[in-house]
Amino acid sequence: MSSLCPFAGATTGGGVCPVKSDKSSAGVCPAKSDKSITGVCPVTGKDHSSEHKESADHAEEKSTDPRMVPAKCPFGYDSNTFKLGPLSCIICQALLHESSKCKPCAHKFCKACISRFKDCPLCGADIEDIEPDAELQALVDRFIDGHARIKRSHAAGDAEAVGGKNKVIYEDVSMERGAFLVQQAMRAFRAQNIESAKSRLTMCADDIREELKSSEDNLDLCSQLGAVLGMLGDCCRTLGDAPSAITYYEESAEFLSKLPTKDLELVHTLSVSLNKIGDLRYYDGDLQSARNYYARSLDVRRNAVKEHSAVASQVIDLATSLAKVADVDRNLGNESTAVEGFEEAIQCLEKLKLDSEQANLEQRRLSVLDFLHNQLVDK
Repeated sequence: MSSLCPFAGATTGGGVCPVKSDKSSAGVCPAKSDKSITGVCPVTGKDHSSEHKESADHAEEKSTDPRMVPAKCPFGYDSNTFKLGPLSCIICQALLHESSKCKPCAHKFCKACISRFKDCPLCGADIEDIEPDAELQALVDRFIDGHARIKRSHAAGDAEAVGGKNKVIYEDVSMERGAFLVQQAMRAFRAQNIESAKSRLTMCADDIREELKSSEDNLDLCSQLGAVLGMLGDCCRTLGDAPSAITYYEESAEFLSKLPTKDLELVHTLSVSLNKIGDLRYYDGDLQSARNYYARSLDVRRNAVKEHSAVASQVIDLATSLAKVADVDRNLGNESTAVEGFEEAIQCLEKLKLDSEQANLEQRRLSVLDFLHNQLVDK
């Protein structure tokens, strides 16, 4: 999934990314391996610890005023704290999606989660049948719809009657709702309940789109939407829906391209979205289209290295993009151009010097370098 956490600054979440970060490994040859999808959510590679301490200290100073204490969900469904609540599935640890009841024991789980079991994970009873629990799911859906929102007053004449009652209009509370939805989606994604993850991310994207209607130039909202759309692309790709995945990745790239290129997380997320489209085109046999997307990603990374030449991760990203473009060039029959690309990538990585505290990056550098040398040997 996307490497960027769009809600790291959620106010009531204490500035904490709703899911753990996990830098992805360098899979440079789309024909040999697909490492862009994992069961782990790599939502951010950024260390917010210093920011957290500073904001926590600031919050502590104000904690004596009850008006400054953020509201907490009574069920524990906040982006900063978490516990399994009464509306949770104990298998994926996210809110229930397509709630289903086991027979005869009557324990309840997400349909996708419990379908993988023959015995109830809670009591061990044989599962004779699984039936939907529409009443419980309706309760979960109402909870999600109202979570981290406040009622907004109706303007004169805008009340909408539904079933004889005025429709409740909600207003989002800062970024807490987005962080909450992403947290639920990532828990479901890691447990391979992809439909649940997709459902929560779609809600999140819809919320942001609604906000953008009144503030089109809001860069934070564009950043959030770009990241969430990239995650939706990952869901569709995991489900085998390549056309929808490409649509989401392209829209993600569209929003992220509007943002300043000085934010390295945004640069990385944009380039990854472009590469993922290239990968899908590659698998579909459209090599020229794949090369175009890889080349766009390469341009983004070249510009990033020009401004941040001392950032090792950017240099490795650049070498990875050079390898992707070169690999396609070779398959297109442009051998001399491919060799030049592989050699440039090798030079980038051989010049890169890492210290002992950058062991993960060194491992990644060596992995890409080994791949590149093999490509030149096999030419």
